[in-house]
Parts: sequence; C-alpha cells; structure tokens
Amino acid sequence: MAKKILLLGSGELGKEFVIAVKRLGHHVVAVDSYDNAPAMQVTSEREVIPMLDGDALDRVVAKHKPDIIVPEIEAIRTERLYDYEKQGIQVVPSARAVNYTMNRKAIRDLAAKELGLKTAKYTYAKTLEELKAAVQDLGLPCVVKPLMSSSGKGQSVIKTEAEIEKAWEVAQTKGRGDTVEVIVEAFVRFNSEITLLTVTQKNGATLFCPPIGHRQERGDYQESWQPAVVKEADIQEAQRMAAVVTVSLTGCGIWGVEFFLADDGVYFSELSPRPHDTGMVTLSGSQNFSEFELHARAVLGLPIAEIKLERTGASAVILATNEGVEPQYLGLETAMNHPQSDVRIFGKPVTRVHRRMGVALAYDALGTDVDIVKERAIAIAKEVRVG
Repeated sequence: MAKKILLLGSGELGKEFVIAVKRLGHHVVAVDSYDNAPAMQVTSEREVIPMLDGDALDRVVAKHKPDIIVPEIEAIRTERLYDYEKQGIQVVPSARAVNYTMNRKAIRDLAAKELGLKTAKYTYAKTLEELKAAVQDLGLPCVVKPLMSSSGKGQSVIKTEAEIEKAWEVAQTKGRGDTVEVIVEAFVRFNSEITLLTVTQKNGATLFCPPIGHRQERGDYQESWQPAVVKEADIQEAQRMAAVVTVSLTGCGIWGVEFFLADDGVYFSELSPRPHDTGMVTLSGSQNFSEFELHARAVLGLPIAEIKLERTGASAVILATNEGVEPQYLGLETAMNHPQSDVRIFGKPVTRVHRRMGVALAYDALGTDVDIVKERAIAIAKEVRVG
C-alpha cells in the first residue's frame, strides 16, 4: 500500500527525495516555514507552519496521520518525535537519531565520549566570556559553530583574538533554533575532508557509497566530487566509524558522515541523518543510485542490491549574489550547451547573498581525472547568473 510521508523541511534536498519516493508510488506532504518551498513544488499537499512551534507540528501530524515522518532540517521540535514514534509512526532514521544529530553537543559527546571516536579537541561556550576562555584553552586558529545549524550557517574560523566577538555574533544570528550555546573546536590541520554517505537498512547490511570530496567557503560546500582519492586504510577506518555511530543512533536511511583526513589519521567531524548537500554530486550519475533514491529505498524498507561507482562526477553550486524575489536565471542556454553535464535549479522563491539556488553537474568516464570534471562543473556554474 502507498505510504503517506510527512516531510519536515522542504528545501532542495527534500525536493529530490520527494521525486524519488513519488516514483515509487508514495504520497508526500511537504512542510516548511514559507510557501512554495522547493519540495512543495513537486507535492500535492503542503503545510506552512513555524517550524519551531511544537503545537503547530502536533496539529499537522494529527491532521495528516502520516505513516512516516522525514525531518530534513534541524530547526524543529525534535523532542516531539519521540511521542510520534510511540504512536506507531516511523521517524527517519529514528527519533533518537534526529534528536542527537540535530544538536552538535549531543552528537559530538556521543561520538567522542561514549563511542571513543577520534575527533578534534572541543569545548562549549554559553556566553562571550566563556568563548574567550575556550579560545585561550584550545588555541588559535579554532572553529566556532552554533549547536544547531545546517550548511555551515553561523560557523566561523577564529584566527586572531580580535575575531572572537564577531564569531559570537555570527553564531547567535545565523544559527537555527533558540539555543545560544556554541561548540568550539581546535583546528584540525587536515589534508582533505570527505563525506561518506552511509545507508542503514531495515533488513540488510550497512552500505557505503564511494567517498565524496568537497570544498567549503563560509562553512558551506562549493564543490563536491566523486570519487575522492582516499587511502584504503582511511576508507576502512571511516567506514568503521560511520558504522559504529549509525548503529548507536539506530534507524534506517541515508546518513552524511563527514571526516577530516590528516597525517595522523581519520577524524570524525559531523553527521547528518538525511541526504547531504555534498551528495548532490550523485545526481550526476556517478553511482548507480543517487543519494535520494538510496534514502527512499531505505526509508521504505526496499532492498538495495548494491551501490556501484559508475563514472567520475562533480557538482558546483549556483549562488545568488543579491536579495530579491521571483529570481530569473540567465545564461542557461550557454551553461547547458556543455557535453556530459546538467543543471538543476532548485526553485527557491527568494534570493539572499550566497544562497544556494541551483547546482551544476558534470561527469565523465570512470577513471577520468576528477579535477578535469570538477573544473567543468565550476565553469558551468559560473555561466548561470541569478537575477
């Protein structure tokens, strides 16, 4: 029978997930804080509510009586998910997983203190004075992040003491949720960073996608590519860590597990219990199923026979450069004239400076130098102008 899925958060990742589950014959209700969000454009039902209003969320759940609840964002009343599970609703991956991973404090303490995974040295701060003390303890440079945020929002690298107050301000104004506490991390001098998309199944082994490399600016990914060049020993250690933490969190679905690769080994960084923004590279056909198709299958309890790398792929983000509404996209004819490439426009109704509005995709035969494919994706993204 067709399942009714309640999607909490309806951005571009949710949009691709909706397309994947609708292809499998299921019904989705898209929920977000603003109307005409990307995922709402491909569903027949939508709800617009304040996402941090637990009572409003309760009303939506009672109205639609979903079989499955799929959170796509951090800024929701995650504690309510435990009650929904008790009512017999499947929460993806699980209420425990969402509550832990939507809060950097919970997931970092679980990984480092309970599971013994290797992480950067870290501490927390609830006030500006505590942040100053943390910087003194951890040294410079260091990284400050809100406990709740996504896609790098509110994150800063502090290189000098003069930047501490600005980092505090950014964390307080750009994070999500209503907590003021931040996590402060010692800077890991890494050689590269990867996302290891990890799939946990209801009735099957945990599966891993080929590693994805990525580059960030302002805490947000700019390009990603697959496969990333990683030593076999590092891949095995990353897979071990990903398996340990996802088993502890419980549930079924795809997880974006981030790692730093340094001279002294692999460091666990962060984890998202849903498709990952760097995983949009899988829309290039770099593997046999996109991360959204894998998530849909895992959520619905459908088998995944294998995950296979099929070609070299890359993605590059298309960013807005100003604020506006009803954006127009210029340069698409030029951008889409490149071979072995594609462009996806997310359909966001409002622009902000540096807001991700689309993604350029490029691919080539397996074994092609990934830098060549990546540069093509970057060039295509630059040809699309958001006006």
